[in-house]
Amino acid sequence: QSQFVESGGGLVQPGGSLTIFCRVDTFTMQAYVIGWFRQAPGKEREGVSCVSPSGGSTSYGDSVTGRFTVSRDNAKNTVTLQMNNLKPEDTGVYFCARKTGPLCNSRWTDFDSWGPGTQVTVSS
Repeated sequence: QSQFVESGGGLVQPGGSLTIFCRVDTFTMQAYVIGWFRQAPGKEREGVSCVSPSGGSTSYGDSVTGRFTVSRDNAKNTVTLQMNNLKPEDTGVYFCARKTGPLCNSRWTDFDSWGPGTQVTVSS
C-alpha cells in the first residue's frame, strides 16, 4: 500500500519551533483530507491537525490550537505542519495519513496510507 513519508522531526527546546513535512510520490494527494496524528510512548494515538483537500478548511486538537498551523501544496504533493511554542507534552512520533471525503475528523481509524512517522522531542 502506498505510504506517506514524514520528515523534519528532531530535538527542540521548550518554546522553540519546528516544521515537519508529509509527502507522497505514489498518488495525487489533492483528492484527500490529510491528517496529522501523534503518539507518545504508552499513550493513545492523538489527532493533531487536519486539512481539507483544497486546503481551505483546517482543524486542530485542543492542545495545539493557536500554536500549530497546517498547510498544503497540492502541486508539490506536500503537507506542512508548522509547530510553535513547543512544549514537552508535544513529544511523540508524528504521522500523516489520508482520508476520503471532504470533511476532517480526528478518528485515526478513518485514515489510511500511514507513513513511518517522524520523531519530535521537546526537551531542555
